[in-house]
Amino acid sequence: MTGTEARRKSLLGLRSWLLDLPRRKKRAFLVVLDFIALSGILWFGKSVGSRSLYIPPDSHTALLLLSGPVMTITTLACFGGYRVVTRYLGSHGQSRIMLSVALSVLGWWPLVLLSGDVAASHNVILLYGLVGTGVLILSRQMIGKLLGDGIVPPKSERNKKGPAVIIYGAGQAGVEFVRAVAKLPGYAIVGFCDLSPTLWGQYVSGIKVYRPDRLAGVIKQFGVKQVLLAIPANARNERRMVMKELEQLSVEVKVLPSLEDIASGRIDVTALRPLDVEDLLSRNGIPPIVDLLARNTRNKCVLVTGAGGSVGSELARQVIRQGPCRLILLDVSEAALYNIDIELQDALTALPDGTPPPEIISVLGSVVDRSLMLDTLRRHAVDTIYHAAACKHVPIVEDNAVVGLENNVFGTDVVAAAALESNVERVVLISTDKVVRPTSVMGASKRLSELVFQARATEDAATTFTIVRFGNVLDSSGSVVERFRGQIKRGGPVTVTHPEVMRHFVSIAEAVELIIQAGAIAKAGTKGGEIFAIDMGEPVKIDGLARLMVRLSGLEIKDRAHPDGDIEITYTGLRPGEKLCEELSISASMASTDHPRILRLDEPAIDPVDLERELDLLRAAMRIRDVATIQAVLMRTVEGYRADSDVRATKGISVASWVSPSRMLH
Repeated sequence: MTGTEARRKSLLGLRSWLLDLPRRKKRAFLVVLDFIALSGILWFGKSVGSRSLYIPPDSHTALLLLSGPVMTITTLACFGGYRVVTRYLGSHGQSRIMLSVALSVLGWWPLVLLSGDVAASHNVILLYGLVGTGVLILSRQMIGKLLGDGIVPPKSERNKKGPAVIIYGAGQAGVEFVRAVAKLPGYAIVGFCDLSPTLWGQYVSGIKVYRPDRLAGVIKQFGVKQVLLAIPANARNERRMVMKELEQLSVEVKVLPSLEDIASGRIDVTALRPLDVEDLLSRNGIPPIVDLLARNTRNKCVLVTGAGGSVGSELARQVIRQGPCRLILLDVSEAALYNIDIELQDALTALPDGTPPPEIISVLGSVVDRSLMLDTLRRHAVDTIYHAAACKHVPIVEDNAVVGLENNVFGTDVVAAAALESNVERVVLISTDKVVRPTSVMGASKRLSELVFQARATEDAATTFTIVRFGNVLDSSGSVVERFRGQIKRGGPVTVTHPEVMRHFVSIAEAVELIIQAGAIAKAGTKGGEIFAIDMGEPVKIDGLARLMVRLSGLEIKDRAHPDGDIEITYTGLRPGEKLCEELSISASMASTDHPRILRLDEPAIDPVDLERELDLLRAAMRIRDVATIQAVLMRTVEGYRADSDVRATKGISVASWVSPSRMLH
């Protein structure tokens, strides 16, 4: 270790030690530091005056000299100088130091003169006042630099012409924002608010930190219309706690960018964004099991079907970070395929130096094209397939049942058969919680695709088949979050089917990370295929979600109690067959795995011979648009599926008015 590295390590150790000290010990440390510094200034002044090392002649003189630093420290404490957070000193803290030193000198000077002692001359007292002020300010600035922050611009330089805002979170992100907007119009920061009791009543960068229970009064006092959230993105529990306090107040909430984004230069510190539901509904992440992420991806040739979709594109992003030798993107949409291809090509430039970039190949086509699938798998020697291609917008599939069944059921069968013929190591099917006792064609088709995988897994081959189920993905295409957002933007009303409807939610990033790990947990050679479910946590009331989104927009709910509100929520009534809650398991038999958020399910399967016979009947019925037979096959093969007896034909395609499905999509 070089001398520079050793010094850097020592400084980092000192920084950590100081930051970890309790607030009371930090203040005591600062008091001792100030006393030593001020006493040293007096001793230095007397030594210069006597032109030799000064030693007090008696205890009375020594006490008289030391009374100066004691008076300065006492005055500084009385004026709140030790309540200012040292690393966020600012002009407010500097002015307190100057005032405290000046007043203490004015009080100490007559005391020295009245004592008749010449221990301290006028020059020494003047030197003490001037140099002491500078040393106290400089020491705090040095501590601020050591702890990783600088001094913000003086209070007088801050813009006070804009609307009053409060920053929730008195950490580095909040202080960075204060510094950045010092000379920009549009912000008048009237205070910080923080969950940490040690900061209550303190001054950070000259701005007072209020306790949360005083927030409503501060908002009313200053007419605050906007609260800026400066709580780290990974502290979602804290964010939810804060929103419980803010959702009853008529304020708009915006989020400050993360320190990582600011430091990297990707985002300017003033780039605020609205607080989104993903910030609150997403859970605190669990560190992934690195071996599981890499097991089927690193140095492998990986194919992602449906790579242009919400889940497929995120799969591609996460797979490429694991270092595959080749990544193949397959999608039927040229535009979607182009977008993810360009994004991933750009991402290759951000790979660490020395990391060989994987080859990215885009394949335009459908999973129902058997010759295309076989050619792709064999030509590129694919090791792992993540099968995300599916028609999954419930109302679209309901009105286009034949196309949905063709893609979801027989497309999956083509992928599974081609994987077996090409000796692919592992195939992972992306499924949904809507397969459990489904009330829509989409749910029934996805359950049939699971049955296809379960049947293919019984064949004597080296390919491992596995299935991963999960619920609603936040902000995927067609999600309820996006629909609510559009309704709020148009001024309402926001439509909810039933006040008691509940759904599980997971972020796309978390879902995909768990999908990759679940696919790796599946044991090779398992007959019947393994089905895994992502633990989705507690379900969310859709009515509560709608109300939360309205409040996050700084608007009020319009109802009988608040006739002057902004957005009305209307209930359209449960659609036929729509569930109040979705499920993840048919059999309710679940077992834990190596990952705390991945569960292994024990689900029923259909004998492969019987399933093949039913699929032949379904294929024939679809060819002639025989809706009655399509219904009969689905009801025989899919557990819990039920359809209305009346059948209608729409736009030349046989469609059953079996259910009017939920539009809560994944």
